[in-house]
Amino acid sequence: MTTTGNAPAVGAGMDRVDGRLKVTGAARFSAEMPAEGLVHAVLVQSTVPAGRITRLDTAAARKAPGVLAVMTHLDAPKLPQKGRAAVNPPAGRVMTLLQDATVRYNGQPIAVVVADTFEHARDAAALVRARYDTRAATLDPRAAMGHARPPKQHGPPDPRRAPDSTRGDVPAGLAQAEVTVEETYTTPIENHNPMEPHATIARWDGDELTLYDATQYVMGDRDTVAKTLGIPSGKARVVSLFVGGGFGCKGSVWSHVPLAAMAARRVGRPVKLVLSRRQMFGPVGARPLTIQRLTLGATRDGALTAVRHHSVSHTSTFEDFLEPTANVTRMLYACPNVETRMRVVPLDVGTPTFQRAPGEATGTFALESAMDELAVKLGMDPLELRLRNYAEEEPQGHLPWSSKSLRQCYGAAAERFGWKRRDPKPGSMRAGDELVGWGMATATYPTNRRPAEALARLAPDGRGGVTALVRSATQDIGTGTYTIMTQIAADALGLPPGRVRFELGDSRFPPSPVSGGSMTAASTGSAVFEAARAARNELVRLATADPRSPLSGARPEDVRAENGRLFLASDDSKGERYEALLARHGGPVEGRASSEPGEEKEQFAMHAFGAVFVEARVDPDLGRVRIPRIVAAYSAGKFLNAKTARSQLMGGVVWGLGMALFEETLLDPRSGRVVNADLAEYHVPVNADVGEVDIILLDEEDPHVNPIGAKGIGEIGITGASAAVANAVWHATGVRVRDLPITLDKLLAAPAGGAEA
Repeated sequence: MTTTGNAPAVGAGMDRVDGRLKVTGAARFSAEMPAEGLVHAVLVQSTVPAGRITRLDTAAARKAPGVLAVMTHLDAPKLPQKGRAAVNPPAGRVMTLLQDATVRYNGQPIAVVVADTFEHARDAAALVRARYDTRAATLDPRAAMGHARPPKQHGPPDPRRAPDSTRGDVPAGLAQAEVTVEETYTTPIENHNPMEPHATIARWDGDELTLYDATQYVMGDRDTVAKTLGIPSGKARVVSLFVGGGFGCKGSVWSHVPLAAMAARRVGRPVKLVLSRRQMFGPVGARPLTIQRLTLGATRDGALTAVRHHSVSHTSTFEDFLEPTANVTRMLYACPNVETRMRVVPLDVGTPTFQRAPGEATGTFALESAMDELAVKLGMDPLELRLRNYAEEEPQGHLPWSSKSLRQCYGAAAERFGWKRRDPKPGSMRAGDELVGWGMATATYPTNRRPAEALARLAPDGRGGVTALVRSATQDIGTGTYTIMTQIAADALGLPPGRVRFELGDSRFPPSPVSGGSMTAASTGSAVFEAARAARNELVRLATADPRSPLSGARPEDVRAENGRLFLASDDSKGERYEALLARHGGPVEGRASSEPGEEKEQFAMHAFGAVFVEARVDPDLGRVRIPRIVAAYSAGKFLNAKTARSQLMGGVVWGLGMALFEETLLDPRSGRVVNADLAEYHVPVNADVGEVDIILLDEEDPHVNPIGAKGIGEIGITGASAAVANAVWHATGVRVRDLPITLDKLLAAPAGGAEA
């Protein structure tokens, strides 16, 4: 069958189909779902980082007004394997579910209070008193470096995720080098802070559990909670219609979700459990601190001869999480000799987790800062150095790229930015009293995809037309999934987008993977495309087999679809409307399809690429840094919606700005408590901090990545951005800050004349 003839919806900057619901407040998030007889739960958390609970006084809490239950390790239901039956990242983590008296980190849930109102539950939770037998806690990763070790591996070995890699001979490459850079770069713990906190409503109907949960993975949520509680997956349902941001923290199931289900079963009523803003620090993950040692060697003409990247990140004492900082180093530049090593240091804190571009965001800060330092030592333009080491094939596995337009990204962004006017001498450019610096960096993120399924159903709308219902158990975490799936289905069905309704967020729908790893468009989008095409092809089959149809006897491949009608490609006069076919058929037409990766990753290397150029202005007396403009160009296969794509990339760039200048989670080294656990003291960029962000989209034709040719863009925007800011600040001031965030004290403490901080 030929492609549709109407103007394609895919690629157009279509408004969000859920936009009106959100701006009018009609969109119901997880904590807003109706449930008859709803009561409220509040977590009680530990106040020490390590030890055992020796006494838990709940008497006052149990007597408080409105209290229905206080659940602790002394009376909580015993779970399979002490609640650790479902450890399967990214859906599950090692949770703390009131199964014993052990305290593993400050902020660990140690009790759940349920009451008739939130206020009663909150006030009663404050009455719970705990005593501990504490032990010395390990909280300083630098002091614990002697305990660094390779992370424990889960599942079959995967060379792409191996903690160590080597190609060539790095010592020989360094001996050959005429110029070297060897520096340490550090990034702090960072917390996600989505506008919507973690929230769960749990309801039991007999032995069946329904969860309204703020999650990035409804299928994984269902399976993890069911396995944790010891019930069949078919007895659990997860609904998540709208998610107010996730960024990775909602990709795993954390302790509060099964605890809400346990509490609901205890009181026999639906229970709502919403974490406070302070509770978003500790028990639901964070980006781990990283310490990265980069060594680069190059000849005088800029050719890299050796790269060594050794990295350490922190994890918890009860579960390993690796921040894969060195993965970018393995693939970004053409260098014959590369060695990477990644280690973890266990601390008495909650387990870290995925945060937007985990590994790539932190790794590109180190690598792209080191490349800038190498360019300075060589007296070479930073852009020219990157072009000098451009990888025409994936250098680790020597695979061809499925597509790569990085060179075009460099050119487009540099031209728009005006990079040729840059004076390379630090501190040489000014705007009034402010120092001006220009910096750049490379952005990249792998193209990921997992199996997904979708259903498409065409039916009369009762008004003389046809509408399509398309379903898949994916999630919209604010990225525009409702919209792009509508566009994909509309084009595949030959319908205007207004006649397509896409539904998601229900584990009873066809299964789909986690909304993480920038894979939703590639995975679920491909399944939606295939399901819609299957439904359309069934219409064509009915038409060509029906003697009453003008298309009777036509070859299916000669039929095209446009605006709810089928035509002969060679004769527009021969055709009929979908609703006429459906009326004769006597019912709806349905297509169901699955889409999964094949052998393409064994044949091609698949990455999205970009280039980020930043202008920084620094007050030389106050050390205040402003970023008036950023220009960034990206190539990521087919951009499915120009408007939502630009928004996603802009959001990632702004987060990179926050990573460079603002974000830092501070632990009290004595107690392990986060001391800035709120949005007043945990600083993120606000509108006044963000200047002009100019995003350039460079479409690619990539027939290899997946059926719709999309690579995913949710995470690439943050990669390289923090390094570009740091490089611009160096160019403005001559001060090289290698320890994020770049704060005024680090700039002002550096000696005059340009130094490190």
